[in-house]
Amino acid sequence: MSLRINDIAPDFAADTTDGPIQFHDWIGEGWAVLFSHPKDFTPICTTELGTMAGLKGEFDKRNAKIIGISVDPVESHHKWKGDIQKASGHKVNYPMIGDKELKVAKLYDMLPASAGDSSEGRTPADNQTVRSVFVVGPDKKVKLILTYPMTTGRNFAEILRAIDSIQLTAKFPVSTPADWQPGEDVVIAGSVSDEDAVKRFGSFEAVLPYIRKTKQPSA
Repeated sequence: MSLRINDIAPDFAADTTDGPIQFHDWIGEGWAVLFSHPKDFTPICTTELGTMAGLKGEFDKRNAKIIGISVDPVESHHKWKGDIQKASGHKVNYPMIGDKELKVAKLYDMLPASAGDSSEGRTPADNQTVRSVFVVGPDKKVKLILTYPMTTGRNFAEILRAIDSIQLTAKFPVSTPADWQPGEDVVIAGSVSDEDAVKRFGSFEAVLPYIRKTKQPSA
C-alpha cells in the first residue's frame, strides 16, 4: 500500500548508529526528517549525509530531528562516517538506521515486497528507489514526501524551506505561493471570509477573487 501525505508514518523498531530506537518514541513531540539512501559508500549519498550534518543546527531551530537510513548494517554506517567527514568537513551528528533486512525500506514503500530480506549482495542500482525524504509532524503524520534519482543530489535548503511553510501553515489559515521564502507574503485560505481575513491579518490584497495575499503572520 502506497504511503501518502497525511498518512500516519509507519512506526518501527531499528538499530541505529546511536543505539536502538522506536521511531515514534524517538520523534517525541517535535518534527522529524527521515532521509534514505540506497547503499553506503556511494558518492552522492556521501555528500548528502555530510550536508545534513552541517545543517543540523538549522533543523534544530525548527524543532526537527534528522535521521538517515541506508540499506546496510549499522557496522557499515560507522565505517562510512569517516568518509563522510573527510568529503564534507562535517562529522555525522545524527543517527543512521541500519536496514540490512530491508524492513524499513519496504514499510515506507521504497522497495517492493519481492525485494528479499537481506542487503547482502545488493547493488546501489538494486536499491535506487531508496532515495526519499519524509517529513513527519508531531502528530506522526507524513507532511512531505520527496523522491530523487541517484544521479541528483538533494537540495536540503528546499527541505528547510518546505518545513518553514508546513509549520507556518499548520498555525495559520494560509498557504505559501510558488518560490515563497520566509518573511514573504502568503495567501489566505479560501475557508476564511474577507471580513474574518481583515480581523485576522489586518489587510490583504485581492489579486484574484481566490488569491488574497497578506503579510506573513507571526505567532
